[in-house]
Amino acid sequence: MKPIHFKDVNKVYAKDQPEYQPLPGLFLDGDEKGEFIACWGMTWKERIKCLFTGKVWVSLYTFHKPLTPSYVTVNRKEVYGHTDDQLSFWAKLKRRFIK
Repeated sequence: MKPIHFKDVNKVYAKDQPEYQPLPGLFLDGDEKGEFIACWGMTWKERIKCLFTGKVWVSLYTFHKPLTPSYVTVNRKEVYGHTDDQLSFWAKLKRRFIK
């Protein structure tokens, strides 16, 4: 899997650290939890494997500190929402193709 850049990205971790893969995401600055949301994309091979096994493995670096709460989902709306979520299908289509 690879991290995906999405329209609400406002922070990239490890951008200048060659030993790590850059991680783009949405940092919710006003949130007291300091929440960072990232999106990952699967290759076709990974999609097929996930379809048959139903498993996703997650590795988290703790650097020997307490583990922070983590949440994995396939639904963006479970981790954050934006104003487009309130628009109807036709309004989204119009916004995308009619400028």
